[in-house]
Amino acid sequence: MSYVTEQILQSLREARVRKGLSQRALSVRSGVPQSHISKIESGDVDLRISSLIALARVLDLELFVAPKKSVPAIKSVIRSSQGINDEGEQMSPAYQLDGDDDD
Repeated sequence: MSYVTEQILQSLREARVRKGLSQRALSVRSGVPQSHISKIESGDVDLRISSLIALARVLDLELFVAPKKSVPAIKSVIRSSQGINDEGEQMSPAYQLDGDDDD
């Protein structure tokens, strides 16, 4: 299995867990059989694009094709939106509202 495929499978599983969905619940929402989802997540089956699209939609993920030269910039924007720096560490906000009024 290629590194890219492993990344996709890991992203799908992490998104499912983050949304609090079991494989069965994801199956009901996506129309992809639970047994197929299990095989996809374990890498035991070749993922069809139609299954990938169905799962991604339910998991609030977006699929797109981007020029290879743009991938580092796209990954940087994604990390930034998740509050992660280029070293993979959680970033602290530049400022934080403490909830106290300055009146």
